[in-house]
Amino acid sequence: MQVPAPIEYERASSVEHAIGLLSRLGDEARLIAGGHSLLPMMKLRLANPEYLVDINDLHDELGYVDIAPTEVRIGAMTRHRELLESDELASVCPIFRDAERVIADPPVRNRGTLGGALCQADPSEDLSSVCTTLDASCVIRGPDGERLVSMDDFHLGPYQTVVRHDEILTEVRIPVRPHGSSAYAKVDRRAGDWAVTAAGAALWLDDNGTIADVRVGLAAVGPNTTGIPAISEALRGWAPGPDAWAEAAAIAAASCRPVTDSRGTADYKRHLAGELTRRTLRTAWERVVAWR
Repeated sequence: MQVPAPIEYERASSVEHAIGLLSRLGDEARLIAGGHSLLPMMKLRLANPEYLVDINDLHDELGYVDIAPTEVRIGAMTRHRELLESDELASVCPIFRDAERVIADPPVRNRGTLGGALCQADPSEDLSSVCTTLDASCVIRGPDGERLVSMDDFHLGPYQTVVRHDEILTEVRIPVRPHGSSAYAKVDRRAGDWAVTAAGAALWLDDNGTIADVRVGLAAVGPNTTGIPAISEALRGWAPGPDAWAEAAAIAAASCRPVTDSRGTADYKRHLAGELTRRTLRTAWERVVAWR
């Protein structure tokens, strides 16, 4: 039976308390909320922290979804289940409900958090793709105060983020723009599994009904969650429709860097990247049209 190495355990009572503990314990300390990614890695000795700082008591402080006319703010301790069940969030960013429906299973969704998902920085992780698609920014708090980091800059590589050892991700901020919507789609080997390939898309139209802007984020097709600026640049000014979706699909397939593994071949994943980009853009556009 695999068991983790010995650790020391602390329980934080507030964000400031957690930051103080991290500052005192040093870079051998790790935060734990849901623990569904960290604990299996500890059992396999792939992660060997000397200290665990439990932040589950911070849910009252960091578990929220606030919707304003120009911005959505989501606390880092908001659980997957809360994101799934928020009708207000689904009305503004339906991509969240799309993604949460295909994330893991109820026990994981009841405990796992938005912040934990983003900070795990797994290239196959769904909510990193969602937040990249929505052009989100991350609020990071440490001993010196807060800083705001875009999702494009948040991940340094697989399982690496810009969050320093004495800092904590506290909030995700998402801009809200008119005449837009979003969608998410995923292919996995079995329900709730990590993605073989996944894609999120967000689309905004101008007053004439042409594409004002578009964003696509892919998962499981490279070392990081992949945003594709070339799609945004190519489709601005296009009329929504099959030609635009086909152009975006071709760019997505050409821009990703999948590898062959137990989930599928690189060619298969590249094909899925294109096809899922096509589908999610079409769905996002259909939602915009339905709501206008």
